[in-house]
Amino acid sequence: QVQLVESGGGLVQAGGSMGLSCAASGSIFDVNLMGWYRQAPGKQRELVATITRDGSTTNYADSVKDRFTISSDTAKDTVSLQMNSLKPEDTAVYYCYCRKTLHGVNRAYWGQGTQVTVSS
Repeated sequence: QVQLVESGGGLVQAGGSMGLSCAASGSIFDVNLMGWYRQAPGKQRELVATITRDGSTTNYADSVKDRFTISSDTAKDTVSLQMNSLKPEDTAVYYCYCRKTLHGVNRAYWGQGTQVTVSS
């Protein structure tokens, strides 16, 4: 099993910045992808950003490109999300995510989520 514990989140004004961090523990030796998803009220969960375990490749949702930066620390098994120029539409519960692949089958693991609220 994999445990993901998020920290950060809270209330920030539009245009401000906020950082999220996620610590992974447990059976993480074969995790190959980590990242963040978010879910706003009444909407489906959507990808925010992902990063490969070795940090070599990142992927961002178009809505957050050039504003958010994902990074990882393999020594500490953490993944972080720096969010700048926040907008009210960034308000959502943010979930840490990681993926393991075994025999060609992907399995996802999720954190408990942390609320990010951007006031206008």
